[in-house]
Amino acid sequence: MRVFLFLYLSWFSLASFAQDLVFYKEKYRPQFHFTPAIHWMNDPNGLVYHKGEYHLFYQFNPMGNRWGHMSWGHAVSKDLVHWQHLPVAIPEEKDTMIFSGTCVSDIHNTSGFAKTPGITPLVAIYTAHIENVSQTQHLAYSLDDGRTWIKYNRNPILDIGSKEFRDPQVFWYEPQKKWVMCVVLATDKKVRFYSSANLIQWQPLSDFGPAGDVNGVWECPDLFEVPVEGEPRKTKWVLMHSPAPYMQYFVGEFDGAAFKTGKATDKIFRPDYGPDYYAAITYKNLPVRSPVTSIGWVNNWNYANDIPTSPWKSAMSLPRKLSVKKINTEWVLLQQPVEAIRSLREKQLVQLKGQTISGVKRLPVSTRQCELNITIQPSDGANCGVRLAAGNGHEIEIGYNTVTQTLYIDRSKTAHRSFHANFEKLTRYETAVPLNNKTLTLSVLFDQSIVEVFANNGEAVLTAQLFPDEKDNGIEIFSHKGSSGIVSLRVWKMKSIW
Repeated sequence: MRVFLFLYLSWFSLASFAQDLVFYKEKYRPQFHFTPAIHWMNDPNGLVYHKGEYHLFYQFNPMGNRWGHMSWGHAVSKDLVHWQHLPVAIPEEKDTMIFSGTCVSDIHNTSGFAKTPGITPLVAIYTAHIENVSQTQHLAYSLDDGRTWIKYNRNPILDIGSKEFRDPQVFWYEPQKKWVMCVVLATDKKVRFYSSANLIQWQPLSDFGPAGDVNGVWECPDLFEVPVEGEPRKTKWVLMHSPAPYMQYFVGEFDGAAFKTGKATDKIFRPDYGPDYYAAITYKNLPVRSPVTSIGWVNNWNYANDIPTSPWKSAMSLPRKLSVKKINTEWVLLQQPVEAIRSLREKQLVQLKGQTISGVKRLPVSTRQCELNITIQPSDGANCGVRLAAGNGHEIEIGYNTVTQTLYIDRSKTAHRSFHANFEKLTRYETAVPLNNKTLTLSVLFDQSIVEVFANNGEAVLTAQLFPDEKDNGIEIFSHKGSSGIVSLRVWKMKSIW
């Protein structure tokens, strides 16, 4: 425990230095996506709003810049944009790593952990992992708004004798006044649901799966209710999880015991069709009328340990607001950056309207830290879009193929791809996106080494990492095999959150 006390205090000191901008100036360092000051980070954990603060816990290695020694890192925010680092919340202990899980605000004190009136416990439920031995669900609680944590003295609270039973997500199901947990049987490709009155004793309800993408182990499930776009009083339930190394979701109904889609589940729907989005979960206990909001991990297990960043590794996505919409006969998850991200717009760098593009046009701007919004009307047969990090023969291309009606992202011409063979191979990702009234609208957030692309009001999203050279900072628009009309284009410089 002395080692972990030292690490805890060391991380607190480093976090304090980070707030004074000792870090956050390194090559490739994102400036408006959350990153730890130092060391390895993966899955977001325990997203909860509590007493005016958005808490972000995350898988964190206090001892190095590769995966291992999993503990829960911790940060808080007032606006989901600017973050304050806090000390490690729940540290690894002896042979037990702290894997992914949830955090809830126990406003009714169902757990009984609060002994003093006016105290609302924060309760974290997570997977305790002992390598090659077991995965069980443990509990820790905080009585001081998440600043210090006490591990429950009767852990585990849920043990089925499995080595592949992990990543609990818990929410309050108001119609039946109970807690519901979803947790994966990873190698069985199933999500299991449990219920509880007190967050401590849990009873099984039902299983969902296998379904959809069953290629990788299943991880990080989350079940949540979202509004139907354009129908104010209608909602649907979404079950989202991570079949490694990507994600998928299902839209259906939940009756307090079982999740059902009402149709075949062989088609795969992804919250993100790019290479670098994983383990996304939603915030619990959000204020009334707040949008359902998620955060995901920007990386890919095929090369995650080896991306060329130091002294930190990995970033979180921008927070996304969620809803669903029925397109033809299928329910589609809509995602857009939360509106608070707009507050980072610092300066409009360029604006175009009513122009025609044929070939390649270089914009009069040089940046790797921007928001670009474009509405483009491609001619039949054209291939058109945007290139970022352009220079010296390098670029990442975000394009639309009108013949196949697919949106794609291609990083095969970006710099510094040889750090891992898998990164060199995994260069092009695409998904079907029909034009909307003959136009395509893209909102692109480019942050040093991360690109997030939101198409047609969030009907499809693609996220990718890239590692540009210092002079790869040009932006181009293009249209080949036919001209395209630029209905509108705007580019803003984005402020740093650090």
